[in-house]
Amino acid sequence: MRSSIIAALMMAVSATAADAEFSIAFEWGDIPACNTGRPNVVPSPRFQVADLPAGTTSVRFRMKDLNAPRYNHGGGALKMSRSGIVPAGAFTYKSPCPPGGVHTYERTATARKGNATLGTAKARRKYPE
Repeated sequence: MRSSIIAALMMAVSATAADAEFSIAFEWGDIPACNTGRPNVVPSPRFQVADLPAGTTSVRFRMKDLNAPRYNHGGGALKMSRSGIVPAGAFTYKSPCPPGGVHTYERTATARKGNATLGTAKARRKYPE
């Protein structure tokens, strides 16, 4: 009994550790300054993706303003190289543009194989910084 509990705990820890490895990082890049609440359509920033789940064929990127979560900033989906680098300008999206203040934005990367989701990674940054 005790060994089956330990085995179950080990599997849960392993699954959590594997999920935690998939990560993304980004910088805002050279987007035009915006604080009017009317975003510009801009090229995506450079992303660094680490530890993609095995079998990933594409990654979908989305951005959400956590202070105005109903606004759709868009994103893009693309095939990933093993380097983990998504060059700036790989897709376009609506820039951050908080009206008169600082908002927190969350980028989500969803690793996919066909229609199956293999993992999700998130990164947050404030704008303007």
